[in-house]
Amino acid sequence: MGDMTNSDFYTKNQRNDSNHAVGFGCSLMELRSLMELRGTEAVVRIQEDSGGIEGLCQRLKTSPTEGLAGVSTDLDKRREVFGRNLIPPKKPKTFLQLVWEALQDVTLIILEIAAMISLGLSFYQPPGEGSESCGTVSAGAEDEGESEAGWIEGAAILLSVVCVVLVTAFNDWSKEKQFRGLQSRIEQEQKFQVVRGSQVIQLPVADIVVGDIAQIKYGDLLPADGILIQGNDLKIDESSLTGESDHVRKSADKDPMLLSGTHVMEGSGRMLVTAVGVNSQTGIIFTLLGAGGEEEEKKEKKGKMQDGNMENCQTKVKKQDGAAAMEMQPLKSAEGGETDEKEKKKASVSKKEKSVLQGKLTKLAVQIGKAGLVMSAITVIILVLYFAVDNFVLQKRQWLPECTPIYIQYFVKFFIIGVTVLVVAVPEGLPLAVTISLAYSVKKMMKDNNLVRHLDACETMGNATAICSDKTGTLTTNRMTAVQCYVADVHYKAIPDPGSIPPKTLDTLVNAISLNSAYTTKILPPDKEGGLPKQVGNKTECGLLGLVLDLKRDYQTVRNQIPEEKLYKVYTFNSVRKSMSTVIKLPDGSFRMYSKGASEIVLKKCSRILNEVGEPRMFRPRDRDEMVKKVIEPMACDGLRTICVAYRDFPADPEPNWEEENNILTDLTAICVVGIEDPVRPEVPDAILKCQRAGITVRMVTGDNINTARAIAIKCGIIHPGEDFLCIDGKEFNRRIRNEKGEVEQERIDKVWPKLRVLARSSPTDKHTLVKGIIDSTLVDQRQVVAVTGDGTNDGPALKKADVGFAMGIAGTDVAKEASDIILTDDNFSSIVKAVMWGRNVYDSISKFLQFQLTVNVVAVIVAFTGACITQDSPLKAVQMLWVNLIMDTFASLALATEPPTESLLMRKPYGRNKPLISSTMTKNILGHGVYQLIIIFTLLFVGEQIFDIDSGRHAPLHSPPSEHYTIIFNTFVMMQLFNEINARKIHGERNVFDGIFRNPIFCSIVLGTFAIQIVIVQFGGKPFSCSPLDLEKWMWCVFLGLGELVWGQVISTIPNSKLRFLKGAGRLTQKDEMTPEEELNEDQEEIDHAERELRRGQILWFRGLNRIQTQIEVVNTFKSGTSFQGALRRQSSTTSQNQDVTNVSSPSHVSLSNALSSPTSTAAAPSGQC
Repeated sequence: MGDMTNSDFYTKNQRNDSNHAVGFGCSLMELRSLMELRGTEAVVRIQEDSGGIEGLCQRLKTSPTEGLAGVSTDLDKRREVFGRNLIPPKKPKTFLQLVWEALQDVTLIILEIAAMISLGLSFYQPPGEGSESCGTVSAGAEDEGESEAGWIEGAAILLSVVCVVLVTAFNDWSKEKQFRGLQSRIEQEQKFQVVRGSQVIQLPVADIVVGDIAQIKYGDLLPADGILIQGNDLKIDESSLTGESDHVRKSADKDPMLLSGTHVMEGSGRMLVTAVGVNSQTGIIFTLLGAGGEEEEKKEKKGKMQDGNMENCQTKVKKQDGAAAMEMQPLKSAEGGETDEKEKKKASVSKKEKSVLQGKLTKLAVQIGKAGLVMSAITVIILVLYFAVDNFVLQKRQWLPECTPIYIQYFVKFFIIGVTVLVVAVPEGLPLAVTISLAYSVKKMMKDNNLVRHLDACETMGNATAICSDKTGTLTTNRMTAVQCYVADVHYKAIPDPGSIPPKTLDTLVNAISLNSAYTTKILPPDKEGGLPKQVGNKTECGLLGLVLDLKRDYQTVRNQIPEEKLYKVYTFNSVRKSMSTVIKLPDGSFRMYSKGASEIVLKKCSRILNEVGEPRMFRPRDRDEMVKKVIEPMACDGLRTICVAYRDFPADPEPNWEEENNILTDLTAICVVGIEDPVRPEVPDAILKCQRAGITVRMVTGDNINTARAIAIKCGIIHPGEDFLCIDGKEFNRRIRNEKGEVEQERIDKVWPKLRVLARSSPTDKHTLVKGIIDSTLVDQRQVVAVTGDGTNDGPALKKADVGFAMGIAGTDVAKEASDIILTDDNFSSIVKAVMWGRNVYDSISKFLQFQLTVNVVAVIVAFTGACITQDSPLKAVQMLWVNLIMDTFASLALATEPPTESLLMRKPYGRNKPLISSTMTKNILGHGVYQLIIIFTLLFVGEQIFDIDSGRHAPLHSPPSEHYTIIFNTFVMMQLFNEINARKIHGERNVFDGIFRNPIFCSIVLGTFAIQIVIVQFGGKPFSCSPLDLEKWMWCVFLGLGELVWGQVISTIPNSKLRFLKGAGRLTQKDEMTPEEELNEDQEEIDHAERELRRGQILWFRGLNRIQTQIEVVNTFKSGTSFQGALRRQSSTTSQNQDVTNVSSPSHVSLSNALSSPTSTAAAPSGQC
């Protein structure tokens, strides 16, 4: 059946395929069509075509046990025939596209138009040139050479616009490049275990080829399609492809098909890789979605041919039975089309709450922009009115037709002045500063072992008020070593001599540990001489294997006798069972099951225990209670993790029903209890102390026993004896937060979380509930910002819910990394403290930049405005304003945004969401410096010519040469900005503004560079910059007035804030502002909380699958209707971009995620005018 449908779809590929498959018994297309089958159908096809999985391995020239030989020529050939394991990324935007985008800025467009008009008019010579009747045109000493230079101003404005555009485009381009670098770095980080030449090696995912034998285990994200060769209790979450939230059982004889992009939720196994990259199931979807850019272009060219193929593809979908087709059916119904559109529109509205800083900045920029617009409009109106009144009313002139061009020239000049005021007022440097600051931080955070996946996470981290951390591996070294054990009725405080243990017990113990652990877990010799042995795989199992080695036995010989294929049944560890069991068939046909797990859980299932001579004796509940008191609690109080090892024998006949777990996992015989130590990382107590000083509460959430957890928490300094805190386990936590009906109540959580420091024996759901409870709490006036660390697959929901999710780079599973915002490449808690420091530094850098920028803005706008009103001409010319704009925007954002962080950042409490961006100290600085600069500039403007004994520059006619007077004003203005930039380095009212200035070479070079360029502009700028050269004495005066800024800064910081009650902060976020307008629209329809939706993971993943399938269907329909494929994609991307107009810092990966997470409740509410 499969053959029929696929044959015509693949005909065009068949030709080049047949000659490709030379050397292999399988062609690419055969494998592709094989991978589209599911369940028994697939088993039948493998049996028919290849004679079972071994036959398929032979056809692909690989061995199911030894893997590929790993010869490079063979690997290259496989890549050539079957493709590489990577999906080509979308083409990045070219530099020219970015330039075009930068040109879309409204203010720049206005400037360009004004400059064009100015240029056009300067070339037009009016006929009534000499006539006195046209007003004050020809007054002033204007010679012929000067009048021809009228075009310069227009040209200069255009030139400066070009500069601004290029700088913006370059910044966008480098941001894009950095992001791609980051993506590829994240991709390289992902490695996978593959068998090559009978050795298990870790390979980067991109190096996997068809024919490889891959080892899969709990928590893996499958990197390619494959067929299961052998599996233990394997369950896969295929919801990302099919939308079915139930985990799918996989076994070699019933359903062996494994698909890329799906998650292993339980168990382990080995698979034969059959499709990689673009040919895998995920790859095919990506290609349909148009991620492979090159293929689109090919498709465009073969439009007609493709059309037919696409229809076949659809018929294939219709005929294909099994789960996948069922998923697609409902979408074709009539109402499907409706929801499709809405879904699309809604999907593009990013649901992730704006980061704190972005919210505040957007609000501030809007406020400033409005003010600037009003000011510039008033300026233009006043100038025009004054000119009209002066000329036509007071001097009673006629409007002569020949004078029209001259008047228009005046009006254009006024218009340019108005636009200039607007340009200076609008802080377009803000997005730039944010971008530079974040990009710089992200780059530097790499060195501090923080791999940032989402840019804004870095800044959110600075506001964190709570960190919920895992214990194992984050606070501890994750190097487990067995240090105590209770065996043969004796509690040994150190590992006993093997001779003191009964031989029978010892044999059972060694077998139980060696066989009942993942065979991928090993202890290898140390890398360096004298180093510690290397632990590979599950660390707890490594600790137990270490015990076997300490007892002078070898676990490998035991494993060689019973290889993994011979294990009869494996119950793998999961968060519900909290234990792992393995069944083996003994030579006499009976069965023995070995079990290990958390001691209190396994001991409850034991009815016997091996005594001092190695014989089982009765083990009653009261014996158990005594054991807990005498053995387990003392071990736990030393901070040890206690593991119980047990076994049970089953008769050969009748064979037990292995599926009935509850009947199997009871009536065990305990062998021993092992105390495993996981030492606290040496740098952790210090890091936690720093967090507490910085106003961040550290909570430990662990699956471990409560006594162990408490002991470790005391060692780390999370809790101090004698303090008022809560230390509870998951059971007690749930009892406290749930009502009689078993529902979680926020009021109850609010009673628990403020004092909670340790949550032990917690399930993933508990972790999620706690994080959600803290975030949603209204107990404190500031909304809590929560960071969470996690490594397991089960931590995914909590990592997603948290404001910042940290995944472990070494121990973390792929699922956890996918859900996280930042990956800790060294799994170390102290790296989180570095992230906090960088986050606060970003916030401070933006504040520094704002303080500097707003001072310049206020002064420049007021000067241009009053100057224009009083003297009909702005003292600062358009080109000069643009130069000032350039220093204050681009250069200052570079200089102030790249300040390195200092430890002092950790000595204050977090700012929180409601604190205004511009604090009262900053407002004081802005106003103070503004007053100083205005006094100086107005003094120079109105009495400057007398002070310096030069010609006045006021009331100059239209094309008069630049005056020394105005040049001094311009120069002094820039000098004051330069020195104020040094003042802006401190925002908390510190005295020493030079503190640590040489640690930032960028800052020093920018200040010196700006100074040098300023000298060039003044001395040689001439007509374009409206400057006339100054002599040394006047230069000294300008610099001197600039230096006054530093002295004045000291005066300002002496004034206490309490005296200035009227100073309000600006850019404060209220509860309402935190919602974007789109969210407000659906607030009423959205009773279901976003986080609860995240909890209904199945539902969401179903939507994600739905989304993907809808896109596929949309693509198919697009091809059918013959419209361009690009158009459909463009439609989609444009809606996405509309919602990303907040200083576009949020990374693309956020958008895709939030698209997938939008749910039907929100789809209905999507505003219809979106596309």
